[in-house]
Amino acid sequence: MQFSLKSGLLAVALAYSAHAATTITVASFPDLDRSAKAALDGFKKLHPDIEVKVVSLAYADHHNAMTTALATGANLPDVMAVDYDFIGKFSESGGLEDLAKAPYNGLQYKSQISRFSLPQGMSDTGALAAIPTDIGPGALFYRKDILDKAGVSEAELTKSWDSYLAAGKKVKAATGAYMLANAVDLKDIIIRANLKDGEGVYFDAKGNALVDNARFVKAFEVAKAARVAGIDGKIGAWSNEWSEGFKRNQIATQMMGAWLAGHLKNWLAPTQKGLWRSAQLPNGAYAAWGGSFYAIPKKTENKAAAWELIKYLTLNKQQQIAAFRAVDAFPSLIEAQNDSFIDEPIEYLGGQKARQLWRVAAGKIPASTVDKFDSVAKEIVNSELEKVLEQNKDIKAALADAKALIKRRVRR
Repeated sequence: MQFSLKSGLLAVALAYSAHAATTITVASFPDLDRSAKAALDGFKKLHPDIEVKVVSLAYADHHNAMTTALATGANLPDVMAVDYDFIGKFSESGGLEDLAKAPYNGLQYKSQISRFSLPQGMSDTGALAAIPTDIGPGALFYRKDILDKAGVSEAELTKSWDSYLAAGKKVKAATGAYMLANAVDLKDIIIRANLKDGEGVYFDAKGNALVDNARFVKAFEVAKAARVAGIDGKIGAWSNEWSEGFKRNQIATQMMGAWLAGHLKNWLAPTQKGLWRSAQLPNGAYAAWGGSFYAIPKKTENKAAAWELIKYLTLNKQQQIAAFRAVDAFPSLIEAQNDSFIDEPIEYLGGQKARQLWRVAAGKIPASTVDKFDSVAKEIVNSELEKVLEQNKDIKAALADAKALIKRRVRR
């Protein structure tokens, strides 16, 4: 009788425990999904009452699905991963919780996170729509063996944009390799470089397009000079031709976020261990290139549990370092950036302590803002740049046309 009573009480306790547990869903994309999955065991130890399910779609499919979910209020996850390229659009959607307000009070963690990254997750009205989990300090990656063959030094790459272009001509002549995959990459870095705090890439604080200013003129001029010199391969990033270009030793340098080191090691050029190096961007430029964020949709029932997971993923030093080790995602948490892991040599980069460079860059990147129409402006600007590169359209005319078209497309 006593055994039966104990068994009955145990069954009740187990049933209550199962009922009391909260299950939340995280919607993510590769490779960010891997860092979230890697965090589950540690999070479970701190929150045994919260079950976490990570669902993942390909990058574009994920963001398309989340766009639809926010618009319809259906099929929403509890935690939504958002890439930098979509953060402006999503933060202005009105469908995400303001994490600056109670009970979250997310701005209290401002001093703990890279100064440039938190404003990227804020809307025009100052709502904190998402918390950054990793960042993309801009970096210049280069093939040391190819540059050595051409007699080009790292200093020649980074001194100025003119010096970079001149070095590219030497590399092409001596090795046949393209200096860079696409001249568009130069434009993308220069328009982001050395902005002032509070300044946007494409729009000012009042929503006025900036695409005809001196920054864009310079970006177009440098991109055009690279194309005229024949040092870019006219290869689009993320294409099959792009990945093959790395594997076949056809691309000598690539400017992107620091996370590119992981892509080179894992799938773009895994056989080239020890041949690549990293440097700061040319001409003293410091720019953010990508990054990942976590947000909570308004129409979800498990906001408290979702917030606990987001805090663990973004504010827990050990988890930030674990994600850095797993997927080469540079941490947004300053405490993690100051960990001794940053000082470890990177075998793939020939033993270089490149993370130290990336940390320096992260500390110099301005706190620029994003706009919900950034993606629209980017599409238009890229279209006009293509006319400059392929049809020899006048640069100032192209930028004037871009600004006029943005005004027509963007009605605030």
